[in-house]
Amino acid sequence: MPLLHRIAVTATVTAAASVAALIPAWGTPLPLPLPVDGESADRLLVTVSETGEPDDAATYVLACHPTGGTHPRARAACGQLDSVTEWGRDPFAPVPPGAMCTGQYGGPATAQVSGHWAGRPVNARFSRTNGCEIARWNRFSIVLRTPGS
Repeated sequence: MPLLHRIAVTATVTAAASVAALIPAWGTPLPLPLPVDGESADRLLVTVSETGEPDDAATYVLACHPTGGTHPRARAACGQLDSVTEWGRDPFAPVPPGAMCTGQYGGPATAQVSGHWAGRPVNARFSRTNGCEIARWNRFSIVLRTPGS
């Protein structure tokens, strides 16, 4: 086998093995890796209103990898985001249309999160209008923290 052909085959096999190592046998994706260049590609603008009214909204910048910004619990918020981030899944995805949700009401609070996370743009709205939305909010409870909570 010519040397160039052996190099190409070796590189292809090594790359395939590296990708396969990221997906365990039980099928659960591993968390996304952190950026390696030291720059924060993970930067979000978080606006939260306890009443749902723009007049009482608090706005924070949350930067992760490295941690920074104006969020009052930036390190814990970044940790929470890392814990809900998986390969191939949008952690900020809305509740799917037609989802069966309990008819409970969690209050008028609303939130908007925009920016970039894990190399993808984010533009997500949150509310507490039913059981599914409350559960979604709770997955981001530290990220969506208000000054009084």
